[in-house]
Amino acid sequence: MSENNSNQPTTGADPGATNSASDSTVSATAGSTAPKRPIPPRSLETKLIHFNGSVDPTTGASSVPIYQASTFHQDDILNPPQHDYSRSGNPTRQALEDYIAVLEGGARGFAFASGMAAISTAFLLLSAGEHVIVTEDVYGGTYRLLTTVLNRLNIEISFVDMTDLAQVKAALRPNTRAVYMETPSNPTLKITDIHAVTEWAKEHHLLTMLDNTFMTPYYQRPIELGVDIVLHSATKFLGGHSDVLAGLAVTRTLELGKQLKHLQNGLGTVLGPQDSWLLMRGMKTLAARMSHSEKSTARIAEWLQTRSDIEAIYYPGLSTHPGHEIHTSQSTGYGSVISFDVGSGERAKQVLDRVQLPIVAVSLGAVESILSYPPTMSHAAMGATVRAERGITDGLLRLSVGLEDVEDLIADLEQALD
Repeated sequence: MSENNSNQPTTGADPGATNSASDSTVSATAGSTAPKRPIPPRSLETKLIHFNGSVDPTTGASSVPIYQASTFHQDDILNPPQHDYSRSGNPTRQALEDYIAVLEGGARGFAFASGMAAISTAFLLLSAGEHVIVTEDVYGGTYRLLTTVLNRLNIEISFVDMTDLAQVKAALRPNTRAVYMETPSNPTLKITDIHAVTEWAKEHHLLTMLDNTFMTPYYQRPIELGVDIVLHSATKFLGGHSDVLAGLAVTRTLELGKQLKHLQNGLGTVLGPQDSWLLMRGMKTLAARMSHSEKSTARIAEWLQTRSDIEAIYYPGLSTHPGHEIHTSQSTGYGSVISFDVGSGERAKQVLDRVQLPIVAVSLGAVESILSYPPTMSHAAMGATVRAERGITDGLLRLSVGLEDVEDLIADLEQALD
């Protein structure tokens, strides 16, 4: 994407409309005066490949150029160019930010140095003395931010079970400003009725935010369900290759986008051009990766159900999952994260020691399967008592299913469990 064409506004009115040659109104012959023919709406699979900036308008390059520059020359200081300093805006990062806005159907997109940088920046829309209602079994890093950082800024937090709308409503206070959702939740994959929460929130003029990391816009589009700000740890499924650390945010309106841009620029928690380029490269294969991994996850879930030594299985794709119907109504797929309880911390450690194919690591959403132990990894910040209250037991394992042959994965899990 050239510097002069890298910051085209994304309105969200037509998420399929972009400025690339393959997804715009085109004429029959280049340079002719023939009437332009409209392009029909594009599927998300097509948008993942043909997005604003997928072809560089200056050179025709099939990849967004990496603008490895910290500053930009100004020919006329009274009429500054679109980009002047990369913290405030970089053409490569702008291409990514427009890309995620198109995919989520929002007005503005923003790229941050990590998922937590995106989440932290969004929470700083709140002011001292205000209150936010939060999903109780939220990601451990978000829990740490809320309970050790934002509490010092006099921002009040109520953690509630968002599978129960009555509990959400009961948490309302006179100073409540926002509702923060995570669905499916991490790691027990509880489901929140997004539309029901956003409709209630609108009645009380509350800001709504949702972490869409597990589903991505391929399976779940929260803005269409009324959410104001969608957040991603793009390190996970969007990047998809365990080689980039990044966070993304999309706002429903231009006004919210203006507020978030002010915070992004002021805090400086931006994503660099190299990582922006890597993330865009990963996102192009999102549909293929998500579709393949979801099929494998469904097969693993069915296999786990046949075992008598598994105490609990958490996967919204199972008809026995308590949130299955709600999730099916608001998402087009079930994702490739599954959690299961093997009964004890000792047995969980044995499984972690014995598996050969999944890497045992923090994170998820990669081409390789990743087996995690929430009590000491993603949710260590919660502490044992809080984890127990939220159903995060010592025997809980979280598996992010990758692109390996599913029968090989099952055989490996079987030998580790046996």
